[in-house]
Amino acid sequence: QVQLVESGGGLVQPGGSLRLSCSASGFTFSSNVMSWYRRQAPGKERESVASITSAGGSTYYADSAKGRFTISRDNVKKMVYLQMNSLKPEDTAVYYCYAYYNGYRYWGQGTQVTVSS
Repeated sequence: QVQLVESGGGLVQPGGSLRLSCSASGFTFSSNVMSWYRRQAPGKERESVASITSAGGSTYYADSAKGRFTISRDNVKKMVYLQMNSLKPEDTAVYYCYAYYNGYRYWGQGTQVTVSS
């Protein structure tokens, strides 16, 4: 079955950096667009942060992420990454890896990122 497992979250000071990782299995990873979403507060809708096409040739970023975050992928390792630089307190959220495959939406369990001094 499809599994997405995130890692790399934690507590970081404003201006710091984190690299999130998502390990994927159970589907044809190299053929799939992969995305990162985040939920900034319980009950709030998840918002798109970044996406990357199957071969990695194109990327999309939310305005809040442009210039600070970089999404990348390794199709051999079946991994997708989110490098986050110049982090701000408003980046505090649970970050989720996301894939849409065979008509279904799949989410990882999420990894908490807290930006605070």
